[in-house]
Amino acid sequence: MEIGWMHYLRQRQVLVFFVLLSMFGVGAELEPYSVAEEMEIGSFVANLGKDLGLGLTELSTRGARIISQGNKEYLQLKVQTGDLLINEKLDREELCGSTDPCLLYFQLLMEKPLEVFQAELRVEDINDHSPVFTEREMILKIPENSPLGIAFPLSNALDLDVGSNNVQNYKISPNSHFRVLTRKLSDGRMYPELVLEEELDREEEPEIVLTLTALDGGSPPRYGTAQVRIEVVDSNDNAPEFGQPIYKVHIPENSPVGSLVVTVSASDLDSGIYGKISYTLFQPSEDISKTLEVNPVTGEIRLKKQVDFETVLSYEVDIKATDGGGLSGKCTLLLQVVDVNDNPPEVTMSALTSPIPENSPEIVVAVFSVSDPDSGDNGKTISSIQGDLPFLLKPSVKNFYTLVTERPLDREERAQYNITITVTDLGTPRLKTQHNLTVMVSDVNDNAPAFSQSSYTLRVLENNSPALHIGSVSATDRDAGANAQVTYSLLLPPHDPHLPLASLVSINADNGQLFALRALDYEALQAFEFGVRAADRGSPALSSQALVRVLVVDANDNAPFVLYPLQNGSAPCTELVPRAAEAGYLVTKVVAVDGDSGQNAWLSYQLLKATEPGLFGVWAHNGEVRTARLLSERDAVKHRLLVLVKDNGEPPLSASVTLHVLLVDGFSQPYLPLPDVAAAEARADPLTVYLVIALASVSSLFLVSVLVFVAVRLCRRSRAASGGGCSVPEGPFAGHLVDVSGTGTLSHSYQYEVCLRGGSGTGEFKFLKPIIPSFLGLGEERISEGNPNFRDNFEFN
Repeated sequence: MEIGWMHYLRQRQVLVFFVLLSMFGVGAELEPYSVAEEMEIGSFVANLGKDLGLGLTELSTRGARIISQGNKEYLQLKVQTGDLLINEKLDREELCGSTDPCLLYFQLLMEKPLEVFQAELRVEDINDHSPVFTEREMILKIPENSPLGIAFPLSNALDLDVGSNNVQNYKISPNSHFRVLTRKLSDGRMYPELVLEEELDREEEPEIVLTLTALDGGSPPRYGTAQVRIEVVDSNDNAPEFGQPIYKVHIPENSPVGSLVVTVSASDLDSGIYGKISYTLFQPSEDISKTLEVNPVTGEIRLKKQVDFETVLSYEVDIKATDGGGLSGKCTLLLQVVDVNDNPPEVTMSALTSPIPENSPEIVVAVFSVSDPDSGDNGKTISSIQGDLPFLLKPSVKNFYTLVTERPLDREERAQYNITITVTDLGTPRLKTQHNLTVMVSDVNDNAPAFSQSSYTLRVLENNSPALHIGSVSATDRDAGANAQVTYSLLLPPHDPHLPLASLVSINADNGQLFALRALDYEALQAFEFGVRAADRGSPALSSQALVRVLVVDANDNAPFVLYPLQNGSAPCTELVPRAAEAGYLVTKVVAVDGDSGQNAWLSYQLLKATEPGLFGVWAHNGEVRTARLLSERDAVKHRLLVLVKDNGEPPLSASVTLHVLLVDGFSQPYLPLPDVAAAEARADPLTVYLVIALASVSSLFLVSVLVFVAVRLCRRSRAASGGGCSVPEGPFAGHLVDVSGTGTLSHSYQYEVCLRGGSGTGEFKFLKPIIPSFLGLGEERISEGNPNFRDNFEFN
């Protein structure tokens, strides 16, 4: 009998729960469906596709699914056919208890586009439970003088089934004193009343035992029995009477256990034991027995447990007052539970999209519903999110919301958003619920790689080893994944498309490291430029460019080269010095060049060895060989000088040259004889003729050597620059090949002009046309006056 009361109370709870749930209907409604309880899993209920007028594939493409109340999956939807099937056996008594009809609410959610349909499933009852009496034996004490027709209420039987399958009738075993009547309570339950039809005589029959049978309305009907034991007592002619037949009481939910609900009171006109009254709950349900208790002496009714408005809205129970003689009276207690804001709102997430692509317009991120089991303002809610986020909450169908992006998102600005959905009710005090979402932003290739600087300058010492790491370029990409993986490649400079870049440098495609592929020569290539492109691996790929300038740093790898006097193994060059020359007389000038640059090309001159030390000296910075003192008759005629030419590199390189000096009489003396005398002496003296021939030979030889040297140098530079053959240029040479004053080999007083002209068939070579020093200027006047032919013989045109 206790089990029956428990099922009965659970039925009432489920009934109230689904009544509340039906108040939150969503969107359009489908027709109600029905199914008998205890049907097998997979049983067919309905075809939702046909009811909605949708094609077979439309339910699948629109992402249709079933959402049941309480996250219980009683039903399943086959999106391929549209059939709605039973997902688990349905026990109507477990789901709804005594509630009839038993309705299960569910929603059909279609996400693309968002659409929600409200539907209900009616679980039909089958007669699978028999009536059960909570009291297997009922004892009645009936005075023997009880009037005929008096009725004695008996405990009713409980049947978990509803409707016609519930208890419909009561029968009593055959006897001569009593019959049974079937009465109906206000909640629809049937209970029996035992009616006296023939007077009792305690002395004749002090005890009567009857069998009470409860029958339900099923087919075939089920039944349950209980025993009624009647004890005949002495006369008690006044039954207890309550001051009011109905007590109506309101009590707030969550009131503490032991709270006083109401005090009932009854009176009995009898005295003694017959006037002593005791109070009991009459035929309470299982839930009421657990919730309320009555003091049998005082009639105080108190709470045994807290009441919950969301579970049970009200209670109705009869209070029975029994006197010592067995007579009883009853009243009814109507207990109304008052709602208190004790339930925070609930958030149910239906759909969530994460990650979402950046740069996309309005996107539905999440779909969720909000519910609050409280009533009135306590059940009304307000939903919000943080105000500093690029998202919006939009109300959809009833109690449903969509979370959408307010604007296109930028992953590089922010890759993750933590969104807090706050739902607050309007009760007092206000209760709120927070639901946290993490939304990731996926990357789109919208950022090109960016170099750390727009141009790079690298310096490489010439004569480097091949595959030398000369520097690196670096580019970063703000994107992620493959969109941020950067690869590097080389680009030819637009101003020099013929640069053999592939043979000069290479780049590591993964890290941007640059390598020199071969040894670089400063004298052939001082600097070169090229571009580097950084491209990501996105689709489509984005790229950027940077300029790289490589400066070849000069190394001291070229020894000085002596231009004059030329040391080519032919007849040595002899310089003529008159014995009348004064100290500081310019004998000759050693002319040298160095293919290097900077301090590696700064040349210094030093006299290493001389036939007669102290007679000649070499100026360290310009290579001029001058007399150190006056010449005398004792000085030898022939002198050999060894001059060392050294650069300023580290380590220094050097070259040496040998000079032959011949001391002569009468050459460039301060006073010359008259022209006719000088001509006669010239004809008479063969030494003068030899000197003229020697000077002409030396000059011619020097001319040829300089031409060959210049041609070879030009050919080498042309090959280094273009890899082609050698061509002899026409026209005047560049100044840096001829004017060597900048290297310290010639002073500004001696400018040498070399000119090779082509096209006319004739060549002219000019060399050593100095600005004659002042002391030679004086001598020139005398030469012009004394012997005009002398100048014609020693000036080369």
